[in-house]
Amino acid sequence: MPEPVALASPLARVHARVGATFTTFGGWRMPLRYAGHLAEHHAVRTAAGLFDLSHMGELVVDGLQAAAFLDYALVLDATGMEVGRARYTLICDERGGVLDDLLVYRVAEQEFLVVANASNVGLVHDALLARLGGHEAGLRDASAEYALLAVQGPRAAAVLGPLAGVDLAGIRRYRCATSTVAGRPALLGRTGYTGEDGFELYLAPADAQVVWDAVLAAGAPHGLVPAGLACRDTLRLEAGMALYGHELTPAVTPFQARLGWTVRLNKACGFVGRAALEASAADPRGSVLVGLTGTGRRAAREGSRVLDPASGEAVGTVTSGVLSPTLRHPIALAYVEPAYAAAGTDVDVDVRGSVSRYQVVEPPFYRPPTKPAETG
Repeated sequence: MPEPVALASPLARVHARVGATFTTFGGWRMPLRYAGHLAEHHAVRTAAGLFDLSHMGELVVDGLQAAAFLDYALVLDATGMEVGRARYTLICDERGGVLDDLLVYRVAEQEFLVVANASNVGLVHDALLARLGGHEAGLRDASAEYALLAVQGPRAAAVLGPLAGVDLAGIRRYRCATSTVAGRPALLGRTGYTGEDGFELYLAPADAQVVWDAVLAAGAPHGLVPAGLACRDTLRLEAGMALYGHELTPAVTPFQARLGWTVRLNKACGFVGRAALEASAADPRGSVLVGLTGTGRRAAREGSRVLDPASGEAVGTVTSGVLSPTLRHPIALAYVEPAYAAAGTDVDVDVRGSVSRYQVVEPPFYRPPTKPAETG
């Protein structure tokens, strides 16, 4: 059978015109890199990068019981969110396995924007629909109504400030505001997936090019460059952030994935997966996610075996690994047996047939020198 046609960003022609290299990701044809992913990575760490993330999916949940519905369907406390807040959260199955990781914005008293990974939009929509039950709430896949851009890096606020119709200082980390950018309506969230300060801009697709061009022009004096998915992956890994399909799958619970803090077990209501998650919180059976750092230049990759240094027996598996562009040594995330999960533990990793010594560490591997104020 012929391969399905990949979806295209509203900025596809813009990317092609500046020589982007494309990849298919989550059913979309998206820019992988422009001038080179190392240069783009360093620009985000030292100045700013502009990302097209229009492959992400957006679901609108609204109605009188919108918050109560999300309390039941997800692991977060939506009722306790103020308007203008954003939360990183998870949707789990009845066994506590992770179906996807999500960003949830409360944009109005009775309206939430749920942002899902591109490959999981249909799955998340269907899971939410199945959980809607008797809740007085609506659910709509609004993905086609949005383009999504991200400005990330220590100069992000300086780049975006003159273009935004709101004082960005008033939008703290994991908060959002409805405003304008370059005169076009936008939802601005101080959120991101790079470990740096930054903003994500939800726009009408027809406005994407105007805003893209305006941000590039405003950012040029600050060192901003267009950045692709390749550097986004190395940035998120340095920041110790999980990627669905690698660190997150239905086979692991949030407590195995070091994301137990997202699960609000103290919610008054029952929610999908609660019993399994309470059991996992008390005893997270199975492998647990850890960070690994090595020396030299040989990076572990997904699927590399983690070994006991004395016996050579396999005790875990690498889920993501790279030679860190910022730190200049190998880093990885891996699931290992609990006996090997303590920080400071030495392990070996089979890197393409050669054994390399790694040490277990607490992610993130990299923290920026300064960060915007965090929220609770």
